[in-house]
Amino acid sequence: MKKFKIAVFVSGNGSNLQALIDVSKNLDCPYEIELVFSNNPNVYALKRASQNNIPTLTLDHKNFKNRQEFDLSLSNNLKKIDFDLIVLAGFMRILGREFIKTYENKIINLHPSLLPKYPGLNTHEKVLENKDKFHGATVHLVDEGLDTGKIIGFSKFKVEDNDNYDSLLAKTHEIEHKLLPQICSLIASKKIVLHKENILINGKSDQKSKEIIF
Repeated sequence: MKKFKIAVFVSGNGSNLQALIDVSKNLDCPYEIELVFSNNPNVYALKRASQNNIPTLTLDHKNFKNRQEFDLSLSNNLKKIDFDLIVLAGFMRILGREFIKTYENKIINLHPSLLPKYPGLNTHEKVLENKDKFHGATVHLVDEGLDTGKIIGFSKFKVEDNDNYDSLLAKTHEIEHKLLPQICSLIASKKIVLHKENILINGKSDQKSKEIIF
């Protein structure tokens, strides 16, 4: 049986990519990583891919006049590759409207907060500033807004009195490294079906809680 193929987009160290790679090595994993793409040619995530014999693609956004040219070049490159899903795993560049439309219902993003709380940057600082009781990570379908797409699944942990930025970062990474491979596996095995109007989980639409507990 043909495996479900994902293209992972990264911009940095790639610890979530490594989590996806580690799970993909299990014999029963329903997905495989077809490509790792980065807009930064110098990131360690690309080395992680090469060390695991995963093809890589790099387009430095600084070499393009505008977002439209970058997105068009990326789309043209992706047309040469067979994949089923784009996974944004620490990808720090906003994709344009036309690109998202081209790959509608085929792009997911991992975000370090309990969306819809704290879209964008500095999520850990905001949790501390607002004295939140819980923090975590969310995987959502990508639409044209900033972290506004339908929530696919999330996982959370309790914020302790002695937590600081570093401890929240570490705890969030720990959750992310479990959550993202799990969501990708559920999508690959068709237990989660993506649609911008609705997310089907085990054949049921819009469950009240999409929390994944580890």
